[in-house]
Amino acid sequence: MILQVNDIRYFVEVKGEGEPLVFLHGFTGDTTTWSKIIDQLSTAYRCISIDLIGHGRTESPEDPSRYTMDHVSNDLDSILSALEVDQAILIGYSMGGRTALHFTMMYPQKVKSLILESASPGLKTSEESVDRRKKDHALADRIMREGMEAFVDFWEEIPLFASQKRLTEDERAEIRKQRLAQSPLGLSNSLKGMGTGAQASWWDKLGELSLPVHLLVGELDQKFVYIAEEMKKLNPDFQIMTIYNTGHAIHVEEPRKFGTIIEDLLLTT
Repeated sequence: MILQVNDIRYFVEVKGEGEPLVFLHGFTGDTTTWSKIIDQLSTAYRCISIDLIGHGRTESPEDPSRYTMDHVSNDLDSILSALEVDQAILIGYSMGGRTALHFTMMYPQKVKSLILESASPGLKTSEESVDRRKKDHALADRIMREGMEAFVDFWEEIPLFASQKRLTEDERAEIRKQRLAQSPLGLSNSLKGMGTGAQASWWDKLGELSLPVHLLVGELDQKFVYIAEEMKKLNPDFQIMTIYNTGHAIHVEEPRKFGTIIEDLLLTT
């Protein structure tokens, strides 16, 4: 369905009935990235997946300032209100995980628990943020200058996704097709407005979170294994689950296992 929210048309899919789960995809993703997981979970839960601004079938406005985490969190609040959801469990991957955490910081009463897959609370220092913003803006300009095919060729080869080369040829082709269908303007502005360098850092506030937080990381993704461990140091109540022989996108590489893990976590939350 299309929901008009705060001047933006958002694409939202709802499947199943029961306690609401909200799924937020990563950069270059859309609702389809969760299809296998939602097929598994929608028999017992109301699964709500959203194309974030600049992605999939949601609008891609020209102004990068419309893509900030504050704006997007306000949009998510309005979407949940439109769907008559008072409180939900948020499941976010990478950029979607950062978005889920930001939303939780702004609207803690709306979140029952948080499941973050390969996600961070931003960067620890302003120097890191400045450096990352420069890189995000350079990549954003590259997307607009060279187009989607050249960008996807580059994106497929970054070390973060090396373990996805073990997927079948058909699975890799499906991921590539989904990435190529994205809007260059949408991805470019997403990097500028809600990239890791642009977002607020929540490291100093992690200790204030009192709701259940589960951190899912792939064993082969050592960067985010380390980030999860650092997050837990600041809030010992956080629970880390490391998935064996898996990389950054656990739900893509091991969808059945990921869905079962979520089912198990939901039974204990």
